[in-house]
Amino acid sequence: MGPEWIVVLVVALLIFGGTQIPKLARSLGQASSEFKKGIGEGGKGEVTPDPKVEPVTMTRAELDALIAEREAAARREVPPSS
Repeated sequence: MGPEWIVVLVVALLIFGGTQIPKLARSLGQASSEFKKGIGEGGKGEVTPDPKVEPVTMTRAELDALIAEREAAARREVPPSS
């Protein structure tokens, strides 16, 4: 432990007080474990593609037609404002 760490610990003791240091250390430990847990769970959410299912592809024209059709249907469902 170098002299820099001793200075940091003395400053922390002066700022937080002797009773707050254990609470601060505990909350830092909990935050660290939550962070590590979140990092570990990040890789589990990946979806692997099913080799039996082929991806759906559309041309730009087909996509534009689909969007226009859905927008027209949405306009028909909304009553006109008076």
